[in-house]
Amino acid sequence: MYLKKVFGAIQELLSQRLISAGHDISDGGFIVSVLEMAFTGNCGFKLDIDLEDRSLLEGLFAELGLVIEVHSKYLNIVKQKLEATGISANVIGEVTCSPEIEVFVDGNQHLKEKTSDLRDLWEETSFQLEELQRLKSCVKLDKEGLKCRTSPSWSLLFTPKFTDEKLLIASSKPKVAIIREEGSNGDREMAASFHAAGFEPWDITMSDLLAGKSSLTEFRGIAFVGGFSYADVLDSAKGWAASIRFNKPLIQQFQDFYHRPDTFSLGVCNGCQLMAILGWVPGSDVGGSLGKGGDMSQPRFIHNESGRFECRFTSVSTGDSPAIMFKGMEGSTLGVWSAHGEGRAFFPDENVLATVVKSNLAPVRYCDDFNNITETYPFNPNGSPLGIGALCSPDGRHLAMMPHPERCFMMWQYPWYPKEWQVEKSGPSPWLRMFQNAREWCS
Repeated sequence: MYLKKVFGAIQELLSQRLISAGHDISDGGFIVSVLEMAFTGNCGFKLDIDLEDRSLLEGLFAELGLVIEVHSKYLNIVKQKLEATGISANVIGEVTCSPEIEVFVDGNQHLKEKTSDLRDLWEETSFQLEELQRLKSCVKLDKEGLKCRTSPSWSLLFTPKFTDEKLLIASSKPKVAIIREEGSNGDREMAASFHAAGFEPWDITMSDLLAGKSSLTEFRGIAFVGGFSYADVLDSAKGWAASIRFNKPLIQQFQDFYHRPDTFSLGVCNGCQLMAILGWVPGSDVGGSLGKGGDMSQPRFIHNESGRFECRFTSVSTGDSPAIMFKGMEGSTLGVWSAHGEGRAFFPDENVLATVVKSNLAPVRYCDDFNNITETYPFNPNGSPLGIGALCSPDGRHLAMMPHPERCFMMWQYPWYPKEWQVEKSGPSPWLRMFQNAREWCS
């Protein structure tokens, strides 16, 4: 019953936005939970603990309870609400701007260390294990970078808004095919993103197209979802691409869709890799599979420089480009989920890379905490040249990107964002604008 009361009280405080952060006390006990909060927040704290009748071991390493961070102006309100519910709560200290950890017990100082030094100790075993499965130079960059990391300075140059109600309730909406293959995932998130923008998303499998149960002629848009089609055998998306390219009726259907002037396509992660192998980006006018140079000059996405799967909330910049889905988003730097093992853009033909850059066909670039486009790990999770995270066709209708905007089109899907952003936690994120742009283009 007490656990139920605690859970209910915390949910109420969260709904009233009275809690800034929180962490359950589990392995390692109370002190480790507080340290973990400081490590992720890249800040320090000063604790002043009264042991009362407990031993030092019990006071610092007890493994039952919660730690919550509350702004000083809400402290009395939170304490009153918890006490009224019959929940015991004690003030244990305060967060400091200085990245230093101080712990006092019964007035005596027991610990005073830099946050970065304690974080290094906490991460040391993990870094040693990472050296066995990741490029050592990348592990070193990751480790050293933590010592001087700052909060990302993202720049949001537009205001995210919910889709106009009349588009959401319209009796006739443009249809978009959410295409998946064996091993795909993310189709539900992709469908939700397009639905939130006023589309009518359809779940289409490759077997549906192969059997003739569905036809691309019915759709204005295609979304190739992420995942691990055919378990990434022979590298990412090659099996998926082969099922299309080596089936004459199917490749013709896809190419007819590609060339129709009233259509658009989006490929994310595995779908991005697929669109590259198909030659849909950057397209025949630039070179590659469908243009000059053929497959041997086709840009594609290969294994990450680190040698392993990378899952991070990454900073990216959206630059000038013809991409219809990035209209009005140019110049912003945003956070976005990134999860892939083969995301490094590879250009066998340097002339194609030069054309891509000159023609602004790389609308998304990885950037560091200061919004500078970068090739440095871990800001650039895969080692792509010039920080390239996406490619589009010259007419802007076809877009392939490695990061996952469909996984964070609502603000509650963001793990963190700058306080100065004028957004609602329950509202749309900047990434919904991508899908809304596609909907507007279809009008």
